[in-house]
Amino acid sequence: MPPAPYFNNDLFKFLGALRANNNREWFLKNKNRYEEQVRDPLLRFITDLAPGLRKINRHIVVDPSPTKGSMMRMYRDTRFSKDKSPYKTSVSAHFWHAKGKEGASPAYYLHIEPSRSLIGAGIWRPEPRALKKIRDAIAADPQGWKRATSVSRLSSKWKIGGASLRRSPRGYDPHHPFIADIKRKDFTIGGSLSDKEVLTADFLKRTLADFKRIAPLLEYLSQAIGLR
Repeated sequence: MPPAPYFNNDLFKFLGALRANNNREWFLKNKNRYEEQVRDPLLRFITDLAPGLRKINRHIVVDPSPTKGSMMRMYRDTRFSKDKSPYKTSVSAHFWHAKGKEGASPAYYLHIEPSRSLIGAGIWRPEPRALKKIRDAIAADPQGWKRATSVSRLSSKWKIGGASLRRSPRGYDPHHPFIADIKRKDFTIGGSLSDKEVLTADFLKRTLADFKRIAPLLEYLSQAIGLR
């Protein structure tokens, strides 16, 4: 008997309804829906993902705890935002390197949102010392960087993303073959997922296969900043 899907269309219906009713009163009235249709299925997914992801990289933390675990919080940080909507209209999970410091931890990432789901890996806005180490690694080992990001050249699904400097950072050859990557402030690879893919019974298997494809980037970044 084939496995049952972790998620069904109720997940996307809830997130769509939350987008239209992003306020505390509505969320509290529908908290049971959130827990049954969004939170609990994702926590089950994270639990079952753990053995396979640890085979890919045994240093990655996969924590199914409902708070402070791999599942990211639903509450938005509105302190510096004009948009004061209290809740995210997506659900996400990240799986970080156990030895990584805050702001410099390579991680896998899964984001689920109606028509905008994605999967990826990398480091988002590493702190200055880690950023310099990554840039130095690319400058010194361009072929290693090419291998680590080859999946983005072999498949149209994968894109290297994030923000970049307009000019070459000081101390780096502006004619380096990978100067466009040395200029990056983020080092991530991501691929989009359709709603249909998220709802398939083999979504766990697909996720692990995608994480394995982009594992070379995570390994490169980990070694660049001094992690196993």
